[in-house]
Amino acid sequence: MQTIEVINKSIKENPAVMLYFSAPTCNVCHALKPKLLEAIENNFKEFKIVSIDTSLEQEVAAYFSVFAIPTVLVFLDGREFLRKSRHMSVDEVVREIERPYRMMMS
Repeated sequence: MQTIEVINKSIKENPAVMLYFSAPTCNVCHALKPKLLEAIENNFKEFKIVSIDTSLEQEVAAYFSVFAIPTVLVFLDGREFLRKSRHMSVDEVVREIERPYRMMMS
């Protein structure tokens, strides 16, 4: 179970955080998640990934203004950098993160 406090602490303490919002009933979420997590882990070693089940944690989803799934939020240096919902490709997410991530980590 994720709480808003724990997630905000993660965002503050880690240079790069990805929140992945999904639900058990979402087929797209389940198809996308392993591919996206693998791409993030392979390309961006410093990323902390937090998975949030919106069916259990509606309060967390509402707090982050997430109303569709899957939704990916990327935080760099404690600030929201990227928000993608529903239709996204793994390559697209990786491409958008790459340059600012490399600049931040160098």
